[in-house]
Amino acid sequence: MKDIIIDELQYSANELLVRNKSIIDLITKFQDSNARVNRSVVKSVTHCGCIKINAEKQSFPEDGDFEEMKLLMETHLEGKLCENCRDIIEKEIGKNLFYLASICNTLDLNLYDIIIKELDRVKMLGKYNLR
Repeated sequence: MKDIIIDELQYSANELLVRNKSIIDLITKFQDSNARVNRSVVKSVTHCGCIKINAEKQSFPEDGDFEEMKLLMETHLEGKLCENCRDIIEKEIGKNLFYLASICNTLDLNLYDIIIKELDRVKMLGKYNLR
């Protein structure tokens, strides 16, 4: 079922995209939508205040194992997104996915196949695929 949803998004993006068919337009729209995702997260902190960023240097033992490191890494976020901020961020991520699907269409790539390949790489490399 999930593959059908991703394929449907990609098909819909192909059908609905009229003005910005150029790869140059798509890349800039994708970059703009990514900036809007980032901005909506920042506004959740600066305008709404439902979440707070409390960042400092991540500390982890040099001789620690992988599981221990996972426990020590922090998101630097405090609080929870309110419904309004969650809705805004979800919409912005949705637009971002639309333009990603459009780029895939233009390059004759299948987004579902890309997701499956990346998932296989992540699973195969496991902790050696740290990012």
